[in-house]
Amino acid sequence: MIYTVTLNPARDRTVVIPDFAAGKVNRIKSFRDDPGGKGINVSKVVKSLGGSTVAMGILGGSTGEYIKKSLDFMGIDNDFVYVDHDTRTNIKVFDDVNHVTTDINEAGEPVSEKTLGDVLGRILEKAKKGDIVVFAGKIPTGAPSDLLYSWISALKENGVLTVLDADSKTLKEGVKAAPFMIKPNEIELGELLDEKLDSLEKIYAGAKRVIQENGVSFVAVSMGADGAMFVTETNAYRAKGLKIEAKSTVGAGDAMAAALAYGFDSGMDEMDACRLSIATSAAAVMQEGTQSADRKTVDALYEKVEIFEYQMK
Repeated sequence: MIYTVTLNPARDRTVVIPDFAAGKVNRIKSFRDDPGGKGINVSKVVKSLGGSTVAMGILGGSTGEYIKKSLDFMGIDNDFVYVDHDTRTNIKVFDDVNHVTTDINEAGEPVSEKTLGDVLGRILEKAKKGDIVVFAGKIPTGAPSDLLYSWISALKENGVLTVLDADSKTLKEGVKAAPFMIKPNEIELGELLDEKLDSLEKIYAGAKRVIQENGVSFVAVSMGADGAMFVTETNAYRAKGLKIEAKSTVGAGDAMAAALAYGFDSGMDEMDACRLSIATSAAAVMQEGTQSADRKTVDALYEKVEIFEYQMK
């Protein structure tokens, strides 16, 4: 079972504006709403791949009700702690002429220590040995930066595999707890190490350093259109990006994390799981908003993925 934890979810409103320009009147060509937040995106993709998932975290107000009803409609099991304030709304502006996405995100409201404790209590109650818990996205405003360090540590004591997809201080603190997997992009990995990783060799070396210094088992480094690098203590794989028609880049990294979690949970071969993650990420980019691609689309792309074992020159 794959549990996802989204502590700062959102209603994602994606608007399509041809030739979007700041400081001018822009007219919306079309729009769509999706339940969002990185962990929720992971659950949506796991569900579309055929896996079992439960979305957890914090919801509130009418926006929270919308997200809950949307997940129920999709058939995604969920167990959220509810608060009084409204869950945030994020706006994604997609320029379908220049193929550029602009994110306009609300920060989200602070939550109490009790609320956070209630969320952790539910996770510890549900997740059993061998299950996977994915922590994805930002933590609430005002929460301690080492919040996920303590949560990951508690789950590891119960034999639960943890996945961390966060940025900034949350990643720096959380990685110290040695989660099973982290999924930064090359910029986030560089920030974690206080280095500029501007080559494959440096990205590989950086991932190995995280593994050796922190005890992480698997580092997946997404590189946008350039594909990804996957590194473990004994193996490394380099996958090239697929050439596809992009409709929205939002959620591509979440799709990669979801496919890897699905692969680990279902016992896939390591390289096959990496290949699936590239195909799933590309399929996500082909969709409008943050909706998930169907398994048929993913499988068609899977056959086109170029992946090979990587060795330092």
